[in-house]
Amino acid sequence: MNVTQMNLKKVINASGKMSILGVSTISDDVLEAMKIGASNYYEMDQLYEESGKIVSQYMGTENAVITNSASAAIALAVAGFVTKGDTYSVERLPSLPLTKEIIIMKGHIIDYGAPVSTMIQLGRGLVKEVGYANGCSLQQIEAAITEQTIGIMFIKSHHTVQKNMPNLQDVSKLAYQNQIPFILDIAAEGNIAGYAELADVIIVSGSKAIEGPTSGILAGRKKYVTFAKQHLQGIGRAMKIGKESILGLLKALENFTEHKMSEQEQLLILKWLMELEKINGVKVSVHQDESGREIYRARIHIDETSTKLSAVELTKSLRNGNIAIYTRDYYANIGYFDIDPRALSRQDVEYIVTRIKQLLGV
Repeated sequence: MNVTQMNLKKVINASGKMSILGVSTISDDVLEAMKIGASNYYEMDQLYEESGKIVSQYMGTENAVITNSASAAIALAVAGFVTKGDTYSVERLPSLPLTKEIIIMKGHIIDYGAPVSTMIQLGRGLVKEVGYANGCSLQQIEAAITEQTIGIMFIKSHHTVQKNMPNLQDVSKLAYQNQIPFILDIAAEGNIAGYAELADVIIVSGSKAIEGPTSGILAGRKKYVTFAKQHLQGIGRAMKIGKESILGLLKALENFTEHKMSEQEQLLILKWLMELEKINGVKVSVHQDESGREIYRARIHIDETSTKLSAVELTKSLRNGNIAIYTRDYYANIGYFDIDPRALSRQDVEYIVTRIKQLLGV
């Protein structure tokens, strides 16, 4: 079927690498790698093994396996922690009692299209929340450890609570001191190397910052990756990834290490949005990503006492136009939204500026 025959809106992605928009676009050479994968036969077990070796080299880990998504990688990692190589338990995972605890800070229980707690439970881990929505301490995490604790999970993301929370290094140290396996989710991070000494298992999205096909990466210590891979013949069967996506991800990883949009390139695109400051009641500022990633966004402040629409009304109208413009509108209710430059061209920015002027009656 020709895609032009479907009733699909054109979308301008000013929100970033978001699953609701298909995450990212794929380059021609990644598409070519996927074509090669789709056009040939492979022994899939060997393809999993060889591709995992390549991925582990990029990440500096002992081993890795490519999955069909980062969320699948979470479920498989937890399942591996639960069964620890016991083939009888692997075969019967869905019926195992939900008693093995995964400790996670309450401020890290996020919904990225599905709750992270759902993926933990899918792997038959019992979610054990610690702390509060506005903070947590290392003492609270340590006090939660019992004989049933099989892992501690940390999510490095701008979606998590940032204030009054222990940092990654401290939680990692606590896990190792207590001999508890440590899962680190860096699904959308711009840097995927340098975490091998901090975590036993590392979770990455292949389609966000890496800009590969829909996929995920489970990497880390050989023992834990091996435990997780046993579930590819269990619950992982419902999460299998095709050969074309494996080859596409490998090419995307190659590209990813060669070029990422620099701070200067991002700021140049954002500079074009300063035109909006000419509108009464609109202010534009530039902010770095909350989690410290090298991502810079324009923050559009809307004074609804001076403008025709509030920030909530404006972002909704931008989405509902003939060309849908998606912004980062998490804080629209308090008067501002962000524009992420990474997927934008000069023409996209000019259209965004024009559309905002139209909607505000300028």
